[in-house]
Amino acid sequence: MHDESAYGLWILVILNSAIFIIFAFSFTKPKTITDWRSLGVFSAFILALFTEMYGFPLTIYFLSGWLSEKFPDLNLLTHSSGHLWTVFLDTKINPHFHPIHLASNALIILGFVILSASWRILHAAQSKHSLATTGLYSKVRHPQYIGFIFIMFGFLVMWPTILTLAMFPILVFMYYKLAKSEEKKAIEEFGDEYKRYMQNVSAFIPKPKDRMKNVNKETNE
Repeated sequence: MHDESAYGLWILVILNSAIFIIFAFSFTKPKTITDWRSLGVFSAFILALFTEMYGFPLTIYFLSGWLSEKFPDLNLLTHSSGHLWTVFLDTKINPHFHPIHLASNALIILGFVILSASWRILHAAQSKHSLATTGLYSKVRHPQYIGFIFIMFGFLVMWPTILTLAMFPILVFMYYKLAKSEEKKAIEEFGDEYKRYMQNVSAFIPKPKDRMKNVNKETNE
């Protein structure tokens, strides 16, 4: 059974990492250095995640003493035990059908939907040498990074580990820095047009007052 050989499955590490990284690549189709950096940040997180999920359970190893004492009947080498939140909650529900796992799946799917929608608009605008201000870009200035963060957070909820918990805030900060770097370049390229866009649309969290009416009106003048 799968639970009897939950770790040391490096082929699964490679296959699962490749699937999600290629999937993200197909959604984003990176063209610029910034595009590749954002995909690289995401790829590092995914590789670390699946390494712990199927390769070497670093988190289980560090917590093994406490887990063995707290849950003496727990088989630490099973895949189910890797879902640490099910262990802590002592739930009898299959981890893959638990509401927490289903919620994490929803976050991951939502992240990919956001990625697909945002990058399609962004690349269309780049090909016309214009600003991306429609669709999700009428709500926030960096929906593509929000998509990546949703996916990573979904995986973090699904399979929390010491490494990914440590990586997540660092990677979010890296996306923040990438966004700020992009904005500087956009101001250099589009000047006041982008500054007006910044005044009307928030960077990451949409606000009820954010509307593209003013931006579109001023852009067309």
